[in-house]
Amino acid sequence: METSVELAGLATAAAARLIDLLATDGWGAVKSSVLSLWRTAHPERVEEELTEARAELMQAEQTGGDAELQGLLAAEWQARIIRLMATRPDTVDELRALLAGDLRTAGAPEQRITGSMTLEAHVSGGDAFLAGRDMNVTRGGPA
Repeated sequence: METSVELAGLATAAAARLIDLLATDGWGAVKSSVLSLWRTAHPERVEEELTEARAELMQAEQTGGDAELQGLLAAEWQARIIRLMATRPDTVDELRALLAGDLRTAGAPEQRITGSMTLEAHVSGGDAFLAGRDMNVTRGGPA
């Protein structure tokens, strides 16, 4: 039996990958697979919410505000995935298979999920930057 930490990690990875694919050509390839997870829990509503999220993200990309929105959408979908796994434990294996298959291969090779990750930082008197994927850190302004 998976621990809640393992399930949270699975939900985090799935949500992050889902949001990564929302505004790409890879989205069409995985949409039906993602919706199949919610086949007994209002898939039409989930499809509508994914379509809205996609439109928001694409609009944000045009205005340069997509990084913050991606984080918010990932957190939102992580919570939805956790709730889905709590109410339908049978979706855990489906979600794992989806991550191993469709969601992994739909993106570019450098974006594929290949394993789990644990990040931890203990900082005293300084900064720590951790990332499970891309990270941009800008300090100060132009010199």
